[in-house]
Amino acid sequence: MTLAAAVRARIAGTVRDDVRVIERYHVPDARGFVKLDAMENPHSLPANIARALADAAAAVSLNRYPDASATAARDALRRALDLSPDVDVLLGNGSDELIQIIVSTVAGPDRAVLAPDPSFVMYRRSALIGHAPFVPVALRENFGLDVDAMLHTIERERPAVVFVAYPNNPTGNAFAVQDVERVVRAAPGLVVIDEAYYAYANDSFVARVLEFPNIVVLRTVSKIGMAGLRVGYVVGHPAWIAEFDKVRPPYNVGALPQAVLPVLLAHREVLEAQAADVRVERERLRAALVQQGSTVFPSQANFLLVRLRDAKTAFAALREARILVKNLDGTHPLLANCLRITVGRSDENDALVRALARHLGEKKR
Repeated sequence: MTLAAAVRARIAGTVRDDVRVIERYHVPDARGFVKLDAMENPHSLPANIARALADAAAAVSLNRYPDASATAARDALRRALDLSPDVDVLLGNGSDELIQIIVSTVAGPDRAVLAPDPSFVMYRRSALIGHAPFVPVALRENFGLDVDAMLHTIERERPAVVFVAYPNNPTGNAFAVQDVERVVRAAPGLVVIDEAYYAYANDSFVARVLEFPNIVVLRTVSKIGMAGLRVGYVVGHPAWIAEFDKVRPPYNVGALPQAVLPVLLAHREVLEAQAADVRVERERLRAALVQQGSTVFPSQANFLLVRLRDAKTAFAALREARILVKNLDGTHPLLANCLRITVGRSDENDALVRALARHLGEKKR
């Protein structure tokens, strides 16, 4: 038996079957492309902030482990968000890690994870890895929350945790506040309101985490200009945070992100101005795509969900034009012929519109 065959045999007998059958999370190589596939803030930082970041990074003692509690970064977040002293904050290596921590804390083989569907894929993946049943509840055709179906399923399944992305990824819409409140009141366990796109939305639950005994708000700094830091955070009652902290790996947030985050948050007016520019560009891009004949769904995020006649050929045409977007066709019945397009800089958005116009013109001939 060759070594490769022996390794495959050992894997077959050792790795869990449910892990073996899933695909890894694929991230395409974006070198040389206009990158409109990952919901990043497209704007660079001004030179003075970049220098301040360099100074903060240079002062880090890389021979030492980072502050296990990330005290300075947590305090900077408290100030930036004007958080009540009665709530607590836990940091993670992106919100992905915090989703895993939350699922590991409350869910398990007979303790389900429930979420609207389609929604952020990491809810399902974290449930699978945590040996917890995942219960999807289909959205309405307009991507609104099917509250009656949610309440019926919650009553039947009694989930340990419900994830509600607010706004939702990949659809971009924010569910009605009263619908989310009904879900929170009906849930027997924890409800995680995932506000990854809060900077582009009209509402937030972060100031309301003490109104209910069973909610926390999950956020990330990735979508507001700091995707490279890989820092997420969860805000909630200190008792909830204390339970998650038991599951959190030690030193899970590195010393460099901890040093850099307070500097960036001290210049949050720059990040807020960039987010405002993205919101303006979102509406400009939406209007241009609608004018081309595409169906563009309402968005309170930094991306647009766009339905075309043939998403696969449009996706291929954009790749040929060196523009990366996310092709969602085939991932869920409600997302047939849909592309998810991150809002870029004005020149990037213009390039996308031109490339789609060329493609649509060729399709008509």
